[in-house]
Amino acid sequence: MHVMVIGAAGMIGRKLVEKFALEAGALGYDIGKLTLVDVIEPPVPPLLSAIATPLALDLSKDGAAEKLVALRPGVIFHLAAIVSGEAEADFDKGYQVNLDGTRALFEAIRQEGLREPYIPRLIFASSIAVFGQPFPDKIGDTFFTTPLTSYGTQKAICELLLADYSRRDIFDGVGIRLPTICVRPGKPNKAASGFFSNILREPLAGQEAVLPVDEDVRHWFASPRSAVGFFVHAARMDTSLIGPRRNLTMPGLSALVGEEIEALRRVAGEKAVKLIRRKPDPVIRSIVSGWPTDFDARRASELGFKAETNFDEIIRIHIEDELGGQI
Repeated sequence: MHVMVIGAAGMIGRKLVEKFALEAGALGYDIGKLTLVDVIEPPVPPLLSAIATPLALDLSKDGAAEKLVALRPGVIFHLAAIVSGEAEADFDKGYQVNLDGTRALFEAIRQEGLREPYIPRLIFASSIAVFGQPFPDKIGDTFFTTPLTSYGTQKAICELLLADYSRRDIFDGVGIRLPTICVRPGKPNKAASGFFSNILREPLAGQEAVLPVDEDVRHWFASPRSAVGFFVHAARMDTSLIGPRRNLTMPGLSALVGEEIEALRRVAGEKAVKLIRRKPDPVIRSIVSGWPTDFDARRASELGFKAETNFDEIIRIHIEDELGGQI
């Protein structure tokens, strides 16, 4: 099987590829060829050097999607995007990368299939940002998408395209609406949601972190480990069980910022908590206020997707996976 990961240099892309390296047959079948794509050349784990080819390619540029699809991968993970804060700040770039690049990929697959039969499995990274206020207490599987950000709008449009192209058997698509992934490793990015990770990651490393919102802000979370599990499961599941509603809200954990901080206190002590500095940011607060806070993700759970159930577990996963099990 030829597997392609678009966005392989990003956090989830890297971790997905690492899972392929560490767990042979993670998709439930042999990977004979692996193509890793990003705007910069993605890293290749040594264990995959015999089968992996890294490509530096911008999917939003003319001809890029056609070049990738001509390789005819059987499974495509489409993770490439610019994040919420950057998409809101740069309208043109957000639509070019998040929408135009995705549409180009979908259409390249269609054109390839017109030349010779070709129906790959395509797993698309969407977001809970496709939802907008007003919200019920818990957002169920039939709640409509009315995003209040450009990023959410771009993802919602792509979800509609994915469902239609799948309905027409152009590809076998699954849209994964990711919770906010926490704790994200590495340095802060331009995502408006970045502070949810920052207020845990930096204190665990003995560094100060800024909290731009109040502690009573509630949000929907899952760990990077769960995110990788979502994509692997989507690649190997029986999609006949999904039906025409191809975009799934992933399970996760609804928690207050204050509950994050209390979990940090339980796991790492008061010394870590004291490294959090309150500095209100009206722009971040405005963006976050329009985001959903809690879900009934029953449909995805019944289809076999799983996530954490408490924040202590999310923090301990970060310690195990990124800090060698010690703080």
